[in-house]
Amino acid sequence: MDLPQLLLVGLVLLLGVVGVLIPGVPGTWLVWAGLMWWALHVRSSLAWSLLVAATALLLVVQVVKWLLPPRKVRGVGVTPRMAVFAGVGAVLGFVLIPVVGAVPGFVGGIYLCERLRLGTHGEAWASVRAVMRAVGTSVLVELFACLMVVGAWVGAVVAQ
Repeated sequence: MDLPQLLLVGLVLLLGVVGVLIPGVPGTWLVWAGLMWWALHVRSSLAWSLLVAATALLLVVQVVKWLLPPRKVRGVGVTPRMAVFAGVGAVLGFVLIPVVGAVPGFVGGIYLCERLRLGTHGEAWASVRAVMRAVGTSVLVELFACLMVVGAWVGAVVAQ
């Protein structure tokens, strides 16, 4: 696969990760479609193995999301700004502390956004707890899975 096409696959994967944070955008399926595009062009055993593993993981995540309590966004004050902070925090955490850093980065991003908005530690932490109870868990599960798939893809591209 040539470099421009590899960059386009990376862009689709990145759009998928960002899409997880935007309600109504099929971020998980964009990540899967980008990985499938890459696997169809590379046609190696590593690419097919990664596609199968990612498919299984992303399907399990869809079931887990369905089993989690429904989202109650309106009552807790979730804003697009908060989603950006949480997403950037998760990505930075994932990069700084591979894989497990996404969770504290996600929560830290929400906390930072709320601390800037509300001003005090107590109010910000209470808001973080309310957000995590309402929507954070399902978004975090989906975001974490997509970051794992993208991380595995980056590893596979570097290994080839």
